[in-house]
Amino acid sequence: MNAAPADQIRLLDLQALDSRLDQLAHRRRTLPEHAEIEQRSTDLAQLRSLTVAAETQLSDTQRELTKAEQDVDQVRQRAARNQKLLDSGSVGSAKDLTNLQHEVGSLAKRQSDLEDVVLEIMERLESGQTRVSEMTARRDEAERSVKEAEERRATSYGSIDAEVEKVTRDRETLAAAIPADLMKLYTRLRTQNAGVGAARLFQRRCEGCRVELSITDLGAVRSAAADEVVRCENCGRILIRTSESGL
Repeated sequence: MNAAPADQIRLLDLQALDSRLDQLAHRRRTLPEHAEIEQRSTDLAQLRSLTVAAETQLSDTQRELTKAEQDVDQVRQRAARNQKLLDSGSVGSAKDLTNLQHEVGSLAKRQSDLEDVVLEIMERLESGQTRVSEMTARRDEAERSVKEAEERRATSYGSIDAEVEKVTRDRETLAAAIPADLMKLYTRLRTQNAGVGAARLFQRRCEGCRVELSITDLGAVRSAAADEVVRCENCGRILIRTSESGL
């Protein structure tokens, strides 16, 4: 293949733009915010689950308290009715009076026991409320943390994408000035060689594979016409000759 030396030199500029685009794509994929967001999102999911569990437990404790208070109220009302009956003097027989007095005493003991239960539940309720407050605060902080990391990532995306857009425009302009057959070869070699299709020959060394040309290969390159597209015998990339090639 033959191509004007100026067009071959343009491949170096094109390669530099393509390499920059590859670097920007890599940078976009490997932003530190990716791992940070993933970890913080995992932490947030756990905190949300713990918060829901704490809220559920608190709700259960509140229902338990309501039921215990209702039990106390029922016993208190029954004791009050019995006491009112005793105070009225309307109980005729001694046996009924004794039974009623015994029930009043039993209800008093029952009420005391139930009130102790209410106090114990209230303590658990207070502890549960504290737990919910703590978990809610931690969850909200985790949500803010994830949002901040996402905003930082979006800012980085914006900066990277803006540069990608500019470099892409420059590349399109430059590629349009390079002959189609040379571009086709460059593109194929770039795909085959880790993103590098053309490399400068500098001081007798291919800058694509970093291998110094043998005397035989160097002689072949030296004798090639200026418009001949030469390739590195080691890596196959297009070798671009300049005044610094050491020929």
